[in-house]
Amino acid sequence: MNSRNSGRAMIINKNGLIYKLGLNFAVFLVVTLIISGVMTYLSQMAIYKDQCGRNIKSVVNYLSALIKASDKEFLQYKRYYDEHYTEVDIPYDANEYISYRDEYEELFAKHHPGKTLGKDISFEELDEEVRRAWFIYMHLYWLLTFEQARASFNIPYTYVIIPDETEYTVVYMLDAVRQNREEHNQFIREHPEYKALDHYQGDEKEYMYLGDEFVNPYEDGPVLWETWEKGEAQEGYKIWHNQWGDTYAYYAPIWADGEKVGLAGAEIDIADVNEEIIRNTLRQLAVIAIVLTACLAVAILFINRKYISKLIRLENSVKEYTASKDASVVRDIDRYAKGKDEIASLSGEISSMILEMENYLKSITKMDAALTDEKLNSARMTELAQRDSLTGIRNAKAYELEIMRLEQEMKDGLKDFGIAMVDLVYLKGINDTYGHEQGNRALQKLSYIVCHVFQHSPVFRIGGDEFAVILKEHDLEHREELTDSFRKWLEQLNSDKSLEPWEMISAAIGVAIYDETGDTDVDSVKKRAEKLMYEDRRH
Repeated sequence: MNSRNSGRAMIINKNGLIYKLGLNFAVFLVVTLIISGVMTYLSQMAIYKDQCGRNIKSVVNYLSALIKASDKEFLQYKRYYDEHYTEVDIPYDANEYISYRDEYEELFAKHHPGKTLGKDISFEELDEEVRRAWFIYMHLYWLLTFEQARASFNIPYTYVIIPDETEYTVVYMLDAVRQNREEHNQFIREHPEYKALDHYQGDEKEYMYLGDEFVNPYEDGPVLWETWEKGEAQEGYKIWHNQWGDTYAYYAPIWADGEKVGLAGAEIDIADVNEEIIRNTLRQLAVIAIVLTACLAVAILFINRKYISKLIRLENSVKEYTASKDASVVRDIDRYAKGKDEIASLSGEISSMILEMENYLKSITKMDAALTDEKLNSARMTELAQRDSLTGIRNAKAYELEIMRLEQEMKDGLKDFGIAMVDLVYLKGINDTYGHEQGNRALQKLSYIVCHVFQHSPVFRIGGDEFAVILKEHDLEHREELTDSFRKWLEQLNSDKSLEPWEMISAAIGVAIYDETGDTDVDSVKKRAEKLMYEDRRH
């Protein structure tokens, strides 16, 4: 009875060691939480801003690359947009573009039977109804592409703007945050200062409002204007302060068929960034507070149950484990755990802690193995992302990466390489006559032939009916023999009357070799190969 009273008196005694340790631990906890909070906030701010910067740069570069890949088609779309965007009715709630593409193709076939766009007839020669249907289909395709990118990259705002440095205004050509005509008119009524830039298109809420225009002085957006003037993306990003809130914005120039046509942009709300940083900071502080509080409480309990003489021996045992990481030291500690005194309780806790640490280390090893598997899975996913789903060969994205590597090899002295361009002739005719499934089989057949003829070279499907082959070493040296073999293979197919029409494929091929006196980059070699391919196609 006296023993229990004396122990209780030691705990509640304000002059006692445990009480003073408790106060010190409480102060330590508060100071640690304050310092941790400040450091965590600053760290999260730097990390999250960097992540935001990478995210918006990634999505902008991704979208500008998609546009660049469409080249002449996007340029034609932009030109039609400039001339007719106030006249076109595009459904506000459209959530797909396939039906609009089909409508365009039906109108094309109706008004221009037997014609092929870009070959037999130019875009300007099309019937106006056909051109407008094409524009609606293209606008929805790009709008949905930007909206999908916005969702995939978790970005609140993506768009294409057309800057005008003479007036320092920008027109929103593509806006992933849609606005119908009724909403736009309401905005103009609430903000009459924008009335001068309004392009009235009606007040129907079922149709989109196109071509939002805003004044953007140079001093308010130097990053935007420098990107436009220099024709290349800048390192920094713009911080906007306007009636829509504060945002981080990044821009990249859009080039189509060698012409600078606009800027791809993306924005992240600063308020959302700050809220996320604060939430992360509070979550980490909560974890730190719980862990520290638990540790300090256990420490006080342990200290309250120790005898100094046994504590030294226990300390030595702990030091031995710290130095050797040998869990067998638990046997020595267990000797101090015998009995019912304070040291016995502490010894038991330390023994358990050491065993738990051993188990934890084992779990970390297992986790590391799991992470290694995850990295392998990620590598496999990357490989799949660079494969064409129809033919199984590498796709346009893989081709772009290969060209980047080839450009670097050229800088390092590479001079011997070539490019073969192959085009499936009459793909559209096969699709229209026999169906897209047979057209796909024709593409697969051509892919099989190209891969087997140029079996020492990487083959890429870079367009709907277009393939590219990077020639080096063996295939480069025997390019003429391989080209003849390719043509003979096609001749055999076309002479085999047992084959279906879509199996008797025709293809054009052009091969160009790098010439250091005339070629400045890989693209110039590719263009010469394409020219030869088109000449072969005409023959």
